[in-house]
Amino acid sequence: MKNKRLLLMAALPMLLFGSVQAQNDGKRYPLKSYSFVEVQGGVQLTSTDAPMDKLYTPTAALSFGHYFSPVVGARLHVNAWQAKSGFESLGQYYKWKYVTPDLDLLLNLTNLFSSNNSGSHFLNVILLGGIGLNYAWDNDELKALNLHPSNIPLAWDDNRLSHNLRAGLRLETNVTKPLGLSLEVNANSLSDRFNSKTNNADDWQFTAMLGLSFRFNHKYAKPKYVTKMVDVVETIEVEVPDTIIVKEQRPIVKTETKKIEKYIFFKVAQSDADKAAGYNDAIKEVADLIKSSENAKFTITGYADKGTGSAKTNKKYAKKRAEDVTNDLVKVHGVDAAILTTDSKGDTVQPFPEDNNKNRCVIITGEGDFKVQATEEVEVQKITTKKVQKEVTRQVEVKEEVAQ
Repeated sequence: MKNKRLLLMAALPMLLFGSVQAQNDGKRYPLKSYSFVEVQGGVQLTSTDAPMDKLYTPTAALSFGHYFSPVVGARLHVNAWQAKSGFESLGQYYKWKYVTPDLDLLLNLTNLFSSNNSGSHFLNVILLGGIGLNYAWDNDELKALNLHPSNIPLAWDDNRLSHNLRAGLRLETNVTKPLGLSLEVNANSLSDRFNSKTNNADDWQFTAMLGLSFRFNHKYAKPKYVTKMVDVVETIEVEVPDTIIVKEQRPIVKTETKKIEKYIFFKVAQSDADKAAGYNDAIKEVADLIKSSENAKFTITGYADKGTGSAKTNKKYAKKRAEDVTNDLVKVHGVDAAILTTDSKGDTVQPFPEDNNKNRCVIITGEGDFKVQATEEVEVQKITTKKVQKEVTRQVEVKEEVAQ
């Protein structure tokens, strides 16, 4: 009962670890092959006529292996440490050392009979069998018992070499994961006298070990695809003709009754109109306005500033300024002289009492109906396009994965 509890406690972490790994499995392609290295530790029992509970000793193993397919693999397995035997009637026991290199064949029964070809089973049952050699040495404890040679006629000295035939069963967690746990139980058949006794039959050694394995170089089948044509319905945008009404600004000519007042400023003692500040822009604008009207009358009035010069001199400059502007309108811009009135105020009137310099000026005033350029909003029909959604069906080539 005690031994059963020990094995159950040893197997429990392995089962839990395999369960956790299984929950993390995703979709995999079929496993083809992989390699592994494993360390193991546990207990061994060499059969003899002494009580079994007195014969357990520690054992350890190291193995290197490769699975050529998800089902079949092989390993080089080296098992070693201590073996124990004894004489119940004498109450005396002895230990010796051994090492057993074996070449084992592995058969994964879970993958063999499972329909899940990914190989990612959370727990694998593996049958194993192998052949090798057993080398035993350090049999000094038996010799130290000082038994009569007649009691131990088959005791060996120095070392003992024999064959080893093995069969066993393994439980191992998900083999597609890098790390795994295992529980392995083996029965090993060795030549008689391994335990320095004879029963005219091979001696048996049983091992039970927990292992930690590192798996690497996993190879999986590549996905397989078939190509076929399928109908695909798509919604696309297309442009179609469309008529829309838009509002546009259209230029028009309309008549407005308005007053105008333009200023041309002069420097001190200056009367030539073409030297006056802003003259060209002002005279052209006035000329254009006059030509756009059939009834407007204009007055060109000259002024001089009271702050400089005498009244007589200022009268002369003011008159000369008004006459120059009038002559320019008539001779340069082709304005009808009949609609123009020229006047001069000298310095008797100061149109800009707040700024003396501005009073050296010509003021052009007028009133009438004028043709002016304007715009009006109109509705215009235009041919354009608009985008509409349309369903179309087309054939496309697709690759579909084939189950393996």
